[in-house]
Amino acid sequence: MSGTSLDGIDCALVDLSQVTPRLITSYYQPYQQPLKDALLVLHSSSENELHQAQLIGQQLAHDYATATHALLDKVGIESQKIRAIGCHGQTIRHRPEHHYTIQLNNPALLAELTGIDVIADFRSRDIAAGGQGAPLVPAFHDRILRHAKTHRIILNIGGISNLTDLSPGQATIGFDCGPGNLLMDAWIARHHGVAYDRNGDWAASGKILPKLLDTLLAESFFAAPPPKSSGRDLFNMAWLEAHLQGTESPADVQATLLGLTGQSIADAISKYCTAPEEIWLCGGGAHNATLVAYLKTALPACYIAPTDRLGIDADWMEAIAFAWLARQTCHREPSNLPIVTGAAHPCILGAIYPA
Repeated sequence: MSGTSLDGIDCALVDLSQVTPRLITSYYQPYQQPLKDALLVLHSSSENELHQAQLIGQQLAHDYATATHALLDKVGIESQKIRAIGCHGQTIRHRPEHHYTIQLNNPALLAELTGIDVIADFRSRDIAAGGQGAPLVPAFHDRILRHAKTHRIILNIGGISNLTDLSPGQATIGFDCGPGNLLMDAWIARHHGVAYDRNGDWAASGKILPKLLDTLLAESFFAAPPPKSSGRDLFNMAWLEAHLQGTESPADVQATLLGLTGQSIADAISKYCTAPEEIWLCGGGAHNATLVAYLKTALPACYIAPTDRLGIDADWMEAIAFAWLARQTCHREPSNLPIVTGAAHPCILGAIYPA
């Protein structure tokens, strides 16, 4: 899994032989800065972008293969014992309103390099059926983390934040709430040259600018009802800069961006999720103590904790979920939730590239 945060590759070896997935081992391989820069360029139109996209897709396949071999070497397991690789690819465009989404990858090359069947292109089938192609992980949350009596929300705070509402006796709903970490990461990278705001400490040193926060929250995406999904196509540095006066303290902007993430999540839960009892956090934002404190203040009636306490590591939830999605494809079983994505019907997601 390599998500909207553009930080690197999460590679998980998962045993799916039982109802509850078992994470056997994991391996993280960070993106090198030149690759990250090239991927960011491809998020908007640029010269010779088709050629560059193909070259970067090949590079990603090599990087995914390297991560796969490192993972298997870590536990001494041969590739022949692996049923399949579920590879999401790297999203560079997500435009469901135009009926397409692009995740860079070269799954045929990845199958060649690893000797393992590859399942890829998970989102296109849902979009073909009229859906958003995202979020897809709520189907996994519904299967694995639903509780018969307790109203739970699974909140993933990656580059984009999204939630799954698991209300007893009700259909599962899920949608993107708005920016998660991506704007905070980009802002601190610009001003301090680091990848992310550890624990939200820089944000905590500033103060939320109410007028700026209100302006950012006025973006029409936040008022739109589900199903909905988003990404860097909307929430990017150009979007942020268009709302800045240029005189704001950088720390105050960081605090306001954290407020944007926290408030958009709290507003979404208050508007669309009736009286949840528990909110279980996963993704990188689960480690942002300042953001977690904001959520606890904004949603005082909810117990809030990382999904580690449910037996699934918060850092590896998405990677485990895409292993499960690949399993569904291998068994020719649907894995989208039409009520979540807006698709006309359940779909078998993904394309299979035999080794």
